[in-house]
Amino acid sequence: MNNEFKEIFDSVKAEESLKNSTKAFLAEKTRLYAKTKTPKRKIFLCSAVCASMLLLVVTGGLYFTPTSEISIDINPSLVMSINRFDRVISMNGLNEDGKELTGELDVKFKNYVDAVNLILENGKISALLSNDDIMTITVTGTDEEQTVRIFSNVEECTSGHENAHCYYSSSDETEAAHNAGLSCGKYKLFQQAKALDPDITPEMIQSMTVKEIHELIDALLYENSVETSSSILNGHHGSNGHGHG
Repeated sequence: MNNEFKEIFDSVKAEESLKNSTKAFLAEKTRLYAKTKTPKRKIFLCSAVCASMLLLVVTGGLYFTPTSEISIDINPSLVMSINRFDRVISMNGLNEDGKELTGELDVKFKNYVDAVNLILENGKISALLSNDDIMTITVTGTDEEQTVRIFSNVEECTSGHENAHCYYSSSDETEAAHNAGLSCGKYKLFQQAKALDPDITPEMIQSMTVKEIHELIDALLYENSVETSSSILNGHHGSNGHGHG
C-alpha cells in the first residue's frame, strides 16, 4: 500500500513539474515572439505616420496652389486666387480702395461664388453700382474647364447688375497685365485706350475708376472721329478747289 501511495505522489509531482516546465517554455516563446513582433509593429506605425504626413503635404500643396483668378474692378481693384477646389486662397487689393475693402471682407477659404456675392453685397460696392459706376469682373486660369465654369457662375452672380460686365482673359493677357501693374479688367481697357492714344500709360489707368476709363475711351473715340471727319472734309474740299482752279 505504501508503494502505491508513493507512486501516486511521484506521478503528481511529475505532473506539477511538467506543468511548470511547460509554463516556462510558453513564457519564453511568448517573450521571444513579442520581441520579434515589436519592431515590425513600430515599422508599420512609422510607415503609417510617414504616409499621413506625405498625404498632408501633397494635399496641402494642391490646396494652396492657385488654378484660377478673379479680378474685380470698379474703383476698388482687387484680385482673388482660386484653388482647384473652388476655394478662395487669397485676396489682394491692387489700389488703396482695394486694400481697404480686402481688410473689411473675410472671404478666405470660402467658395468663390459666396465670395463674389459678398463683394457685390458690400455697402460701398452697392452704392457705386447704384450710382451707375461700371464694374468689370475678369476670369482667367490655367485649368480651362474650371475657368469656363467660374466665368459662367460669375456671370450668373452679376446678372442682376446691368453695369457689371464679365470677361475672360488668356494666360498671356494676365501675365502682361501683371507686368503692367494692372488688373486684368483694367488692362483690357488700357489696351483700348492706348490704341486710340499711344501716349496713354498703365500708371494713368491704374489711378482711374472703370467708369472714368470708359469715359476716357469715349472721349478719345469722339476726338478721333472728329479728326477723321475733318480730314475727310478738308481733303474733299481741297480736291474741289483744285478742280475749280
